[in-house]
Amino acid sequence: MHLKRNNIGKFWPVPRKGTKYLAVAMHNKKDSIPLIVIARDLLKIVRNKKELKRILNEKKIKINNKEIREINYPVCLSDVVTLPDAGKNYRAILSKNKKMQIQEITDKEAERKIFKVIGKKILAGKKIQLNLSHGVNILSKEKTNIGDSVILSLKDKKIIKIIKKEGGKKALIIKGKHAGFSGKIEEIVYRGGKEIAKITSDKGRINVWTKNLIIAE
Repeated sequence: MHLKRNNIGKFWPVPRKGTKYLAVAMHNKKDSIPLIVIARDLLKIVRNKKELKRILNEKKIKINNKEIREINYPVCLSDVVTLPDAGKNYRAILSKNKKMQIQEITDKEAERKIFKVIGKKILAGKKIQLNLSHGVNILSKEKTNIGDSVILSLKDKKIIKIIKKEGGKKALIIKGKHAGFSGKIEEIVYRGGKEIAKITSDKGRINVWTKNLIIAE
């Protein structure tokens, strides 16, 4: 499946001019970039799909500690891309120019990923299911609210830490006109039916709709 180049998301780190079509991710199409684009255009470890297929068959790429076999597997923000043979780990981040970038990280950092709590559901037996960003669901007895963040171990999918949505926490802005910036939340207020975080950042003091940010450590 392919996407017209002039229809790609603004966070794609590729020119809008060039070949007419680009590959599209298998799922999470709106919020991700297919692995072929990451491997070819950002990591520059392959030149084409054929080369990527070969190294995937050789089990040389993992995403979030999972061996990947599909060239169009989606890579989302905060995902961890591991090259076992090279001993390299990378995290997908959003730059200040609102483009996805790949940042090298340590082995320890590669063991975890941050998710945003976007929903909660009570299941049979009063078990609580947390609906997290990127389609991940987990059962938890921990007290959490929508908008909080959860740091998960990528090895066993267990919660390492819950980060509350509150003043004093660091916020990563992932959408809107301030996307790519981060800063400290001074306070959270309600205005016009929306929850707004007042953040001190490199841009000065900015107001950001909490829907457009992830709470970090």
